[in-house]
Amino acid sequence: MPFLNKIQRWADHRPHETAVVVGGRRLDWAGLCDAAAGLVAGTKSVTTLREANSVDFAVRFAAAVAGNRQCAVLDPDWPAPLQEDIVRHVEANSIAAPVSPDEDLVDGPPESTFLIGLTSGTTSVPKAFTRSRQSWQQSFDASIEFFGLRQDDVTLAPGPLAASLNLYALAECLYAGSEFQTLETFDVGDVHAAITHDRVTRLVLVPTMLRMLSERGMTGCVDASGIRSIICAGSKLDARTLEAARRWAPNATIYEYYGASELSFVSGLGLAPGQAAAPGGTGIGRPFPGVEVRIMDDSGTQVPDGGYGNICVSSGMVSNGYLWGDDGQALRSFGNWYTVGDQGYLEDGELHILGRRADMILTAGRNVYPHEVELALAAVPGVAAALAAGMPDDLRGQRVVAGVVASHGGITATQLRAGLEDLLSRHKRPLQYYLLPELPTTDRGKVSRSLLLEWISSRDPRARLLAG
Repeated sequence: MPFLNKIQRWADHRPHETAVVVGGRRLDWAGLCDAAAGLVAGTKSVTTLREANSVDFAVRFAAAVAGNRQCAVLDPDWPAPLQEDIVRHVEANSIAAPVSPDEDLVDGPPESTFLIGLTSGTTSVPKAFTRSRQSWQQSFDASIEFFGLRQDDVTLAPGPLAASLNLYALAECLYAGSEFQTLETFDVGDVHAAITHDRVTRLVLVPTMLRMLSERGMTGCVDASGIRSIICAGSKLDARTLEAARRWAPNATIYEYYGASELSFVSGLGLAPGQAAAPGGTGIGRPFPGVEVRIMDDSGTQVPDGGYGNICVSSGMVSNGYLWGDDGQALRSFGNWYTVGDQGYLEDGELHILGRRADMILTAGRNVYPHEVELALAAVPGVAAALAAGMPDDLRGQRVVAGVVASHGGITATQLRAGLEDLLSRHKRPLQYYLLPELPTTDRGKVSRSLLLEWISSRDPRARLLAG
């Protein structure tokens, strides 16, 4: 475990079937197994893999986790000084078991650490957590069951393999004996070409990618009727993206799920072709196979059904904790229950996500989570994207404000207020709306609520107050 014994199995029984395709270069199961086995003897006990998307990445990753070996995957696009800092942290903090140069391409003990995960790529050294081999095997079993992954599927995950979403998709396919594809770099035209010519049946990607592929695919008449499933992660699907994906890939079941690097899968839902989603809803489905979910307060006491609190998880898929960077808050535990601080509630067995406590707006003594406001706004016709935040207010403490990007033409505050009447309680509705050319983002590409507030306070022309 988690997947090397399976590679050997597929190489023995299906040696010439395709295992991995990257940028047009293919490796069959026998080729992948032989290439990885040939590298094991020269692979250290701890590897920091800094490889761009390629079939060589798959080979080196497999060799780097053979036996008792451990691997940390770094984004090759991160600045060189940051990469070197991470390498030093890995060398100083990891405790790896001795390895033998004559070892084969086999999995190590189930409870042993094989992966050093990094929480993000920033200008400072990110936190690092570790995962056991058995935690990923349990994750594979759960995700294969939940997403219905089949051996005859062809999965395309067009993002960087250094990102956990795509790295997991690669390993999941190796475990399941299913063909995995990616690109050297993300390009809409190349993804469309792969879908058209390479029998792609399954997409694993983030919502922004799905929207681009769907909208440009419809414009360019790219046939996506052969796609059976789309797995989206990173943020909840907005109404515009879901509608575009529905039209472009009419036969696909569209899955979205909630999870965290430290927790693995928590809950998810699948929308079958033609099945409608609740407009502006915060629901993110039911717990994954093998996962229990509770809502607890800060003392670890379970709150009643429908009550808000920390989303806490008990499962065999949870990580071992942090190798470095643990501040005691990012991953907390109450016995066997773990939380990363996300807030939510359970209602009739479904998990609803409200967002991080740090983002909460306190207005006139009531709590408002901007994530809930943003999902509701995204369901209003004419809104392409939305961002909500709490503006300081002498009377209320904070008032809810929102910036919106229009999907086409103009939009008024009156239209937005009317659109929210059936989606949000009155105290959660924004008091002011601003038209934005695009959502404000940091230099790292993350959407920023604080930057929205800065635009509003400084009367930046990029945030125009909507009348009406």
